Amino acid sequence: MRDITLSELQRLQPQTTDDVLQMDHDTFRALYERTARPLWVYLWRRTGDTQLADDLLQETYYRLLRSRATHESEAHRRNYLFRIATNLVHDAYRKRHEQDPLPEEFHSDHPAVMPNIDDNRSRQDLDRALSKLSERQRDALWLAYAEGSSHVEIAEKLGLKVGSVRLILFRARRKAAKLLRNVRSQS
Repeated sequence: MRDITLSELQRLQPQTTDDVLQMDHDTFRALYERTARPLWVYLWRRTGDTQLADDLLQETYYRLLRSRATHESEAHRRNYLFRIATNLVHDAYRKRHEQDPLPEEFHSDHPAVMPNIDDNRSRQDLDRALSKLSERQRDALWLAYAEGSSHVEIAEKLGLKVGSVRLILFRARRKAAKLLRNVRSQS
């Protein structure tokens, strides 16, 4: 049996809420107001389920508050939130697949477009093309073009290297363009 140091013992002891929460109420409220909407949209686009997106949003902020991570800047904290959210989505899919395997056609479907957007032919063509991309490619495109995230931010949010993000975006744009040309030529 190995010796346990005092610091290891302290980590094993239950933590009080005051000790864990690194942010005061006003700071958290301001962060939430700036980040909740884009984070929820990201979760909704990933899951296609408003209820699940709500639950994952709540869990994301809970985990942020419970973490002892220090953040260099607002951008770093925002990237950390998206990273937590991405991991929660992966966990939710894993849990869903373990409990109830879904038919193959479900995996290729892309979640419906955002509410309050006119359903026109171009939007449907784009959704069809995006549904043919991998989940990682869709995530990268969403973060780059809908959220306006830089390659560095996307890499941090998705747990990738910056060079990988560039390659993923390049391939995703090329594949989406080819798929859109094919969809339009068939019409």
